[in-house]
Amino acid sequence: MIKSPTKIKTNLRRRRRAAIRKHLSGSSMRPRLAVFRSNKNIYAQIIDDSKGVTLASMSSKAKDFAAGEAKTKTDISREVGLMLGKKALEAGITTVAFDRAGYKYHGRVKALAEGARKAGLDF
Repeated sequence: MIKSPTKIKTNLRRRRRAAIRKHLSGSSMRPRLAVFRSNKNIYAQIIDDSKGVTLASMSSKAKDFAAGEAKTKTDISREVGLMLGKKALEAGITTVAFDRAGYKYHGRVKALAEGARKAGLDF
């Protein structure tokens, strides 16, 4: 049986994600910033794994998200990171653990992380 390249890539990413999550966990002192990237949108949330609660979230589909002058998906990701960082600071969160969820740290994932750092989050 021949598997499609998409299924192979997805399974490899799931394996990397599990390996990362084995060592990375969010706590009350240092919650986890989890990223999910689809073909069109990007989603990020700050999670306290000890309580199982999402403390702050932002996505490119959110009603309160305004891309402004951002034209590319990378620019939109940077804006999502900035807005998530502002929400986190309002909630009293300054330090997070970055969970890239098996994605390579470049492109849209890196742009989101840089935006969150620019807003004032420390990781």
